[in-house]
Amino acid sequence: MKPGLPSKHPSKQKGAAAIEFAAVFVIFFAVFYGLVSYSLPLLMMQSFNQATAEAVRRAMAVDPNSANYATTVQNLANSVVQAQTLWIPSLFNFAATDYSAVYTNGVLTVRIDYPTAKLTQVLPRLVLPVVGPVPNLPTTLSALSSVQF
Repeated sequence: MKPGLPSKHPSKQKGAAAIEFAAVFVIFFAVFYGLVSYSLPLLMMQSFNQATAEAVRRAMAVDPNSANYATTVQNLANSVVQAQTLWIPSLFNFAATDYSAVYTNGVLTVRIDYPTAKLTQVLPRLVLPVVGPVPNLPTTLSALSSVQF
């Protein structure tokens, strides 16, 4: 074929770009959705670990000789967790029932158990053909910190 002359069969290549775009778009979208859908639970886990650690850290500053020591420590720990998790949007339904502080036998235990079913309201789960459900999360995101006084 001479240079500069149009091809005899230009229509054979007409849909190739659309097919290639569709195949590449699906792969890139799956990777992007995976990054977004796993980064949010990881961010929440980091926040939960920080909140529980900060709660027990601040509870250690309470004088053990004070009146109602156990109640004071538990209330302080709960308020610290609440303050540390204020950044979580209301759409995520993070509530006071998702965390607890218990002081028994000289041990303060601060725990957060956030059901991932609440996350699916914000971040829907996709089922990819080979990979499976994305994000594939446990039933609860849990963080636990404790200290013995």
